[in-house]
Amino acid sequence: MAANTTSNPQKIREIIDKCDTCFVGMSDNYGRPYVLPFNFGYEEGYIYLHMATEGRKINTLRDNPRVCIAFSTDHELFHRNEGVACSYGMKYRSVLAEGTVEFIEDYDEKVRILNVTMQKYTGRDFNYNPPAVNNVCICRVKTDNIQARLSGYF
Repeated sequence: MAANTTSNPQKIREIIDKCDTCFVGMSDNYGRPYVLPFNFGYEEGYIYLHMATEGRKINTLRDNPRVCIAFSTDHELFHRNEGVACSYGMKYRSVLAEGTVEFIEDYDEKVRILNVTMQKYTGRDFNYNPPAVNNVCICRVKTDNIQARLSGYF
């Protein structure tokens, strides 16, 4: 079963909206890859991430803000012949995005981005107290290359 690749923003949005986790690939100063799952927000070509204000991931992203982010959903095993291992495959929908992390410092923008993320998971906005907002790192990734891949789905 062949896979189709597309840059169609509607297809990309449909796939990302179905995902509850994305995987962010980054590289440290020694060229070591580092991949972590994240909750996220998404709107109009931007992926929003949040994290603690210190630790390995934020240090890695400050040193090298280039990232690759993967989303994957609708996994379904299929086969052409039940007795032939090589006839098995996996249907899926995925998105692969590349971009650069930008750290958001503006308080009101941090709140807005937190609500983009909370809307995704809860369907509503929240009020935040200043210590909570000030003690979280918010990142925006402007995608400069984003593609959807549909294997077995057309």
